Amino acid sequence: MERKDAIDLGGAMGLVVFATVLAFNQVVIKVTNDGFGPVFAAGLRSGFALLVLALWLWVRGRKLEGLRRTFWPGLLLGGLFTIEFIFLFIALDLTTVSRVSIVFYSMPVWLALIAHFTLPGETLSWRRVLGLVLAMAGVIWALFDPQSRQAGSLLGDGLALLAAFAWAGIALTVRLTKVSELTPESQLFWQLSVSVVGLLAVAPLFGDLLRDPTALHIAGLGFQAVFVASLGFLFWLRLMTIYPASDIAAFSFLSPVLSVAMGWMLLDEPVGPGFIGAMCLVAVGIVLINRRRKPAAQVPQNVA
Repeated sequence: MERKDAIDLGGAMGLVVFATVLAFNQVVIKVTNDGFGPVFAAGLRSGFALLVLALWLWVRGRKLEGLRRTFWPGLLLGGLFTIEFIFLFIALDLTTVSRVSIVFYSMPVWLALIAHFTLPGETLSWRRVLGLVLAMAGVIWALFDPQSRQAGSLLGDGLALLAAFAWAGIALTVRLTKVSELTPESQLFWQLSVSVVGLLAVAPLFGDLLRDPTALHIAGLGFQAVFVASLGFLFWLRLMTIYPASDIAAFSFLSPVLSVAMGWMLLDEPVGPGFIGAMCLVAVGIVLINRRRKPAAQVPQNVA
């Protein structure tokens, strides 16, 4: 599919749905951690997702190509994926979904800033800079909400930030190395295959592997494997080949808004009134980040 220089309606709708799935996934991870050790659960998720990917390839009649020529950048991609989920799963074990999600989804700020200097066509206009500033102000405001802060953890917040940096690294690796030439399925294979080995290898270093798992916890792993770690990431990687990276990442600011609501409704997490103002800033930031000047003349695109 032809690359586009801005998010269109179809892309926006898909990203909203994806952001909702990711928001709910934070709640699922938090609940699943009650039955499994966090890093062990992340490793199991990658293993199950790898099986789903294999089934997807078989049903679609596709093959993995280009793995040999992308060995080193593929290992980098998988290594960043492994690091991201070590930090994220442990963070969700230490603090609330609301706080982890807001810090973790600050990733678009770091990605947009780095992309300004490294990716062609990702230059920050004054509108986008203002959007990033407003969105980050909303994130900081939410973190300093007194009710949420009492239930939070500085260590958990810090690990969530490190996970955000790793996620930004994944997006840049997809765009700046030879893995950009791979299909989304091959990119996902590198992430899942490396992470399942890495996560399961280090899982015993982080405490007990099992914490009295039940059917609910197993179902949670299944949801993550199918709708997030396999099919969900295939969707996200596909969008990365069509739309600007920082525009896609900007929509992830929807996920902390939804995560806060889900954490409050489903897990009874404390959320103060300051979150409303904070999330308004985030919403305005998204609009400004994705607002671009239209070129003087546009060439109509053919739809196949």
